Amino acid sequence: MLVLLPPSETKAPGGDGPPLDLGSLVAPELTPVRTELAEALGKLAADVPASRAALGLSAKQDDEIARNAALSTSGTLPALHRYTGVLYDALDVASLTRAQRARADRRLAVGSALFGLVAAGDRIPGYRLSAGSVLPGLPTLRSLWRPALGPVLAGTEGLVVDLRSGSYAALAPVTGAVTVAVLSERPDGSRAVVSHSNKAHKGRLARLLATTTAEPDDVVGLRRLLRRAGLHVEHDGGTALTLVVPAG
Repeated sequence: MLVLLPPSETKAPGGDGPPLDLGSLVAPELTPVRTELAEALGKLAADVPASRAALGLSAKQDDEIARNAALSTSGTLPALHRYTGVLYDALDVASLTRAQRARADRRLAVGSALFGLVAAGDRIPGYRLSAGSVLPGLPTLRSLWRPALGPVLAGTEGLVVDLRSGSYAALAPVTGAVTVAVLSERPDGSRAVVSHSNKAHKGRLARLLATTTAEPDDVVGLRRLLRRAGLHVEHDGGTALTLVVPAG
């Protein structure tokens, strides 16, 4: 089972690992696109106003541009420790046992605008690049990633659970992947799309999938696993699941 997570805009600072080695990341066939983007991002960082415009940053976020300038020299952290925010707080990898962390390292991967795909333990530096960014002189990220990343994800063995947000899933959709929508249900039975806590629910779901000893091989098996865990999950056919949570 492979669980694809979205990245986060916020990232932990620092890092005690060696500088970025693109060839050491999972799926080395993605190295040419990674190299092109890393070089373009580093070059762009030399022009602060252009970086702000391309990356959608304000002057208060110039430290993000400095991170991009130091891509090849700054210290690295494992991906699951680099990304921060609501989803990763709920995933809470620091509290996993050694056995659970081993399973998480095998099962979790993060979609990335810069790297395409990073495994849980891949060491990466801090950076700023979003799925919707357009770097000067380059095609859209979707145009760059789809022909390279698409075949990598299509070749994944076993069940793929795609928890990426829409803009990251669009970089390289995975045919047949299970997707999960989160709806809140009010006492009167009416429902609404969860927005504020959507990431927290998906983080807890990712933690469950990363640590379970079960190994579902299709959407029906996954639905059964989630229901056994006490979750209200609905399946109306196909590969889409709906996680229903109480409002509030």
